[in-house]
Parts: sequence; C-alpha cells; structure tokens
Amino acid sequence: MKPEIDATSFGSITIEGQKFRNDVLLRLDGTVVKRRKKLSKRVYSTSHIISREEAKHIFEKGADLLIIGTGRFNSVRLSEEADAYLREHDCQTVLAPTAKAIRLWNEAEGRVIGLFHVTC
Repeated sequence: MKPEIDATSFGSITIEGQKFRNDVLLRLDGTVVKRRKKLSKRVYSTSHIISREEAKHIFEKGADLLIIGTGRFNSVRLSEEADAYLREHDCQTVLAPTAKAIRLWNEAEGRVIGLFHVTC
C-alpha cells in the first residue's frame, strides 16, 4: 500500500496527514522511516551525495523504481557507486526536486520506493 504524500514545505513533508520534519524513506509496505543520512555523511561529509552503503539501505528486493526527492534546490545526487548498485538490482531511479518528486510518487504505480529530502 503506497501512502499518499499530501504536501511539503521547507524542512517538512506531510504523508497521509502526518508531518515529518526530517528526510524520509517510503517502503514497499507503505511504512515511512527516517532517512539514515550518516551512511553517506561518513563517506562524503554531506548527505547530498548518496553513498553505495546508503543505497543498500534504501533499496528493497522487489522494488522496480526509486523516486528521489532531491530537495527544494535539487541538491541530492547519487554517487556513481550508488547508481551502479541500483542498476545491478534492476531498480530504475528518478531524481527530481522534492515538489515534483511528490507528484511523480503520487502518480506512480507498481513496486515503488522513495527517498525525500525536505530541505535544500
């Protein structure tokens, strides 16, 4: 069951009426969990570049599509290693500024997972 994302504003995202004030992952089973940014910060000293280790945490077996909300100013990127890991697992990725990524998420069908950056 894919939850509907209601809205975003700088620093928050509202999903099914519940406001989250941190980056989130949306799982195949519909759960919302806090993003583990330190998996990338350890490698790149920033959470704006997703590391292979974080990609492993984000990916779920069976997911066909990962939608990444890259923040209001399109700041988040996949590292080459993270991109390669997702391709190895046949998971298509779409990166877009968070507001656009939310529209893509709400319209998406199938086995989709998401990561949404709620600030820059």
